[in-house]
Amino acid sequence: MTRRRNGGDQIPAIALTMGEPAGIGGEIAIKAWQRREDGTPPFVLIDDPERIRRLAHRTHLAATIVTVEDPEQASAVFSSSLPVLPLSLPAPVAPGRPDPKAAPAVIEAIDRAVALTRAGLTAALVTNPIHKATLYESGFGHPGHTEYLAAGAGLGESAVMMLVCESLRVVPVTVHLPLVQAVADLSTDAIVHCAKACAESLSADFGIARPRLAVAGLNPHAGEDGALGTEEIDIIAPAVEELRARGIGATGPHPADTLFHEHARGDFDAAICMYHDQALIPLKTIDFAGGVNMTLGLPYVRTSPDHGTAFDIAGTGRADPTSLIAALRLADTVARNRNAARRGRKVA
Repeated sequence: MTRRRNGGDQIPAIALTMGEPAGIGGEIAIKAWQRREDGTPPFVLIDDPERIRRLAHRTHLAATIVTVEDPEQASAVFSSSLPVLPLSLPAPVAPGRPDPKAAPAVIEAIDRAVALTRAGLTAALVTNPIHKATLYESGFGHPGHTEYLAAGAGLGESAVMMLVCESLRVVPVTVHLPLVQAVADLSTDAIVHCAKACAESLSADFGIARPRLAVAGLNPHAGEDGALGTEEIDIIAPAVEELRARGIGATGPHPADTLFHEHARGDFDAAICMYHDQALIPLKTIDFAGGVNMTLGLPYVRTSPDHGTAFDIAGTGRADPTSLIAALRLADTVARNRNAARRGRKVA
């Protein structure tokens, strides 16, 4: 039966994808399940059950692995067993040694999780890290998860990435681009689009009635009134003005070198950053183990650990599940909040 949790809402299990099988995804999934008594919400892992059993044995992790036929069954057994919706790998994958032959199974896990979540059979989608270079070798044509999921939902480039940890939320306007291209692609419309999606998420998903957005500058010292670049004057300031005209509490452009210290973070609910590293460096510095990647704009909830495949420690038992547990908890909270909003109840 579907479990009641966190305030009594009936919510199905969360779908967790396999990710890159040569990475740490399987190990952190087992460790997240081991911490179920500490508040890890029920999830169902879409993976090869025999691979997970072998991995548990190799890493000396105590876990009862159970193959299930559907997410409802997963919810029923989660308290005593790690439920796995089975898919097949063409051959065993050695930890730390990615094999392009496994790429179709990696994509199949994502596609199955999306289908289950869109059908309401799972509450949300949490994706384990993928290895993009291996997927590219098999013909994968997207920069990453975010773009692949957006394309599958018919959103083009309108999905937005938010990175979340306990004391900071950041949204990069440009994401997986070379820095020179990111600067060239930066536009007022793109900033407004990302900031608007962020404000809507802060309200609906996090229960913040009046979101406060801090918009970062691009250049050192936010351009020094044009002396160090004019993007703040020509692109970013007009975006802030448009956001304010729309009733969104936005300030900036702020110098990025002073935006993320402890006291400054208390002045905003999320920072809108101009490029990938401007957003991810402060978040990973503040909470490297606990960061979560959340995709805004999808017709379902999707989160992911904010780290990679960690091939160097795969199969050693040393992987830290903190970020995955945070991703599962955030997915659970957002799914409950969206369900409550649809029912006309106050968001938790």
